[in-house]
Amino acid sequence: MQSELVFQPIRKPGFLSSVFAADDRMATQHASPKIRVLIVEDDYLAASEAEAVLNEAGVDVIGIASSADEAVRLAKAERPSLALMDIRLTGARDGVDAAIELFREYGVRSVFATAHHDAFIRSRAQPAAPLGWLAKPYTTNALVSVVKSAAAELNKKSS
Repeated sequence: MQSELVFQPIRKPGFLSSVFAADDRMATQHASPKIRVLIVEDDYLAASEAEAVLNEAGVDVIGIASSADEAVRLAKAERPSLALMDIRLTGARDGVDAAIELFREYGVRSVFATAHHDAFIRSRAQPAAPLGWLAKPYTTNALVSVVKSAAAELNKKSS
């Protein structure tokens, strides 16, 4: 077993401690908030894989919903930064309906990850102000890239 060495500065009262404290404050001010994503996907395996990939990339997955109603309940309780939204879901409503409600009720925008992204679906989704579209099947790199790009877009607008 190999141990990991961690070096931390020794902080003593006086000049250096105030320099370190200033560095800590600056780092905290410039650190971007952790991305909180709600996955809305009715395929358990696809949702689980997306969750694992996003967690490994440093994204906080706040939950997985398989229906529009479940997505709305989770968003209300957990307040995600964004939703990774499939179009086809269990239940009467689809991902477009869910995305529009998430945006109108909670300001949560979506990245659509779907095989159903024709012009009609895209026009229906416009009221949800989508942050992006990811065509299924997608690679794990494409998933991480589109989520991080969407998060950067949200951070840019909130600054």
